[in-house]
Amino acid sequence: MIHTVYFWLKDDLSAEQRSLFESELLRLPQISYLASGFVGTPAKTEERPVTDHSFDYSLILEFKTMADHEFYQGPCPDHQRFVKTCKSFFAEVIVYDSEPLT
Repeated sequence: MIHTVYFWLKDDLSAEQRSLFESELLRLPQISYLASGFVGTPAKTEERPVTDHSFDYSLILEFKTMADHEFYQGPCPDHQRFVKTCKSFFAEVIVYDSEPLT
């Protein structure tokens, strides 16, 4: 299962707040039970009608099982820490969860 999150941060964040957000975000892909993880910013690709470069950061986490994802969304201390620390920095968040076709 792939958990993809796009973050738009508030415009009035200080450099210190942005740095804190980034450091907390970079902790998430290090969670031990993940299959893989990625943190990024908009790529400098050509503007096309189908691309959206408006977000500030993206997070992609691959979970080995749906149970791992449910744990992440529930009692996972790493995710809870991130939300508690960084939620006030978000202007907008969009989540796309995907399962492979079988």
